[in-house]
Amino acid sequence: MPQLTSRRGLLFGTAAVSAGALLTGCTSNASKDEAPASAGQSAADDKPGKHVTIGFAGPQADHGWLNAINDNAQSRAKKYTDVTLEVTEGSNDTATQIGQIETLINKKVDALVVLPADGKALTQVGLKAMRAGIPVINLDRIFNTPQAYRCWIGGDNYGMGLNAGHYIGEKLKGKANARVVELAGLDNLELTKQRTQGFDDALKNYPNIKKVARQAADFTVESGQAKMAQLLQAQPKFDALWNHDDDQGVGALRAIDQAGRDGFLMVGGAGALSAFQAIKQGNGVLQATVLYPPTMAASAIDLARALVQGKGVGGLAEYEIPASITVYSAVVDKTNVDTYMSAGFR
Repeated sequence: MPQLTSRRGLLFGTAAVSAGALLTGCTSNASKDEAPASAGQSAADDKPGKHVTIGFAGPQADHGWLNAINDNAQSRAKKYTDVTLEVTEGSNDTATQIGQIETLINKKVDALVVLPADGKALTQVGLKAMRAGIPVINLDRIFNTPQAYRCWIGGDNYGMGLNAGHYIGEKLKGKANARVVELAGLDNLELTKQRTQGFDDALKNYPNIKKVARQAADFTVESGQAKMAQLLQAQPKFDALWNHDDDQGVGALRAIDQAGRDGFLMVGGAGALSAFQAIKQGNGVLQATVLYPPTMAASAIDLARALVQGKGVGGLAEYEIPASITVYSAVVDKTNVDTYMSAGFR
């Protein structure tokens, strides 16, 4: 899962528009062979344009979300007859990933989409690509300097916590002395701290609610089950649970079932298909999940294609594609789960 800078001041709500949906017109910085389209002209559409070879490098898909990142990038590239996607074998070893990206640079791809295993460690290879004239779309885990990428697109960890907190707050605002618990991710990751901070900030708006316990897991089914069992043993009664990650949430739900506990609502995180299905069934404690959408990888492919072809982002007046795009952490519950079901990852 990602480590990135957070965006503050996110408004609470459940509606969202995919970043990829914006990439349907207007203009951007042109390639050497193609001048920018006129302002307002539909340019970044499905019509074939200049052929684009995009290099895609990501970490090892050892988590449902990361596997969905790879699937979204490859599926999006197949949509375009004018795109060839050069995909590296994912690796969590930074030296290996750097070597893979250098190979793509040597192949002189037109653009790079990179989700680094470690943003800090891979900053230099991002700089190398940019200096070679290959624009980099930095996906989610951010490099140390904006000089290493042309555009960053990623999720909003602070916003995940903020929207989870507001959702729970609204559900419990009429209940006196409400108690909530939190099943976090890895505490040594900045993203975990940001999610917790957003959650805590949201709960400040609800003086009737107190967070009584927090347990950190590590984004796996096994850790989710073990840490949730500890929370349940330590807390005989609470009204709501926020779990940072739907993969570890599978284990958390197992522990809840094994303990025979109910009488509280659970909000998940990320947007796994299993979570959507449980929410739709509506017969358990899981009532909502807060998205960290892997569709950002598909949007990254759109951005790379538009960048090379001199196209831009529909609905914006600027000739250039943005320097950064933060995707929205929508809340998905029974009222809108059908809308998002097809985007759920396994």
